Amino acid sequence: MTSARFTDTGEVRWARPEELAGLAAVEVAADGVFAQVGITFPPGTTMIEETDDPSRVLVAGTPPAGFAMFGWVDGALHLDQLAVHPDHGRRGIGGRLLEAVCDHATSAGAAAVTLTTFRDVPWNGPWYAQRGFAVLDPAEWGPELVALVEHERELGIELAPRVVMRRVLL
Repeated sequence: MTSARFTDTGEVRWARPEELAGLAAVEVAADGVFAQVGITFPPGTTMIEETDDPSRVLVAGTPPAGFAMFGWVDGALHLDQLAVHPDHGRRGIGGRLLEAVCDHATSAGAAAVTLTTFRDVPWNGPWYAQRGFAVLDPAEWGPELVALVEHERELGIELAPRVVMRRVLL
């Protein structure tokens, strides 16, 4: 992705079907930043490749420099992945994507947004906490969330302490 062609008007929009395949490169690049804290993801764990449904994906920029993919877990909107290409990091793209996801959740009638993240990585757990998310005690997890966390463990994503977080919307 070359910065010269990228335009960021601040707009967050729904992904177009033809953009989904290219978002894997954004996710891989974003995941590469974790190497600086000793986290390297196993091959085959790119989340965006799990969907062919653009109605589950919001993007920012043209071509997209970041995306948010979500679904529904235990009646809450669940943020499956938030990724911003490091060439475009620290410009507020992630924050705009996150707020767009929360706005969508509210308009869809969800009372909360949940996610799983690394507890101690500064641009993960602490970043979400600054944006209204709080760690959710395992006793509060529903059955779908329990299964999702177990699936992440089976994939080998739990490479450092992880938490489930929730932001109450209503």
